[in-house]
Amino acid sequence: MFKERLITALVLAPLALAAVFLLPLLPFSILMGLLVLLGGWEWSNLALIRRTHRMLYVVSLALLLLTTDYLLRWVELPVLVLASLFWIFALTRVGRYPQTRGFNCTPSKILIGYLVLIPAWVSMVGMKAHPQGTLLIVMLFLLVWGADVGAYFAGKRFGRNKLIPKVSPGKTREGVLGGLAVCVLVAISFSILSKLSFGATLGLLLLALVTGMVSVLGDLFESMFKRERGIKDSGRILPGHGGILDRIDSLTAAAPIFLLGQYWMQIY
Repeated sequence: MFKERLITALVLAPLALAAVFLLPLLPFSILMGLLVLLGGWEWSNLALIRRTHRMLYVVSLALLLLTTDYLLRWVELPVLVLASLFWIFALTRVGRYPQTRGFNCTPSKILIGYLVLIPAWVSMVGMKAHPQGTLLIVMLFLLVWGADVGAYFAGKRFGRNKLIPKVSPGKTREGVLGGLAVCVLVAISFSILSKLSFGATLGLLLLALVTGMVSVLGDLFESMFKRERGIKDSGRILPGHGGILDRIDSLTAAAPIFLLGQYWMQIY
């Protein structure tokens, strides 16, 4: 399993970076939209939508993306704020699980899918359109990947105390701290390369830590739904990794928070 995960990651990471560096805004937006729609297909399964109706959910998601794209100039900031409030709500659901089990009826899960996926697309497109868009997206990727990889190895080596065992038995508090330590290293590296001031460096460190923690929340949130659904992976499209949602769950949570923090602190 680890070998498959490693091979898939070694293929996906260069492709993701190539899309960031090489694609203009419009093709990049379309690519992100396709990934979101694939994620929507998998989410429709988590939401217990009947298979005959799952494509309708994907179509509705596509229509919302097109509407959002048309109104992006006016709705970007409100969408980011709404996403931030949603992830605070998600934290209360994950932290109290399994007491919150069953609150997610199908209509609620349908809405939650929109609140997870659409802000993620808005965030990625918003970053791509930013004057320092390539730098921001690469930093976001490294923070999310760093939080994941750091947590994996720190958890394997030092993990003793489970984080939220009823949601994700494999995650430990030590692992999360290891992941956050990598996020700090990423932030310091970008600060040095960008020659940021002391104040901007402190802001970037804070943003990196918050982004890393929220990326863990995104992973846990999807794990909670998979546990209720009784499945291990959201799909089978990626060998060793499962589905698209299994790969972007951390990013869907981290991207809106990261971009909103950048707008608020104006680091770049």
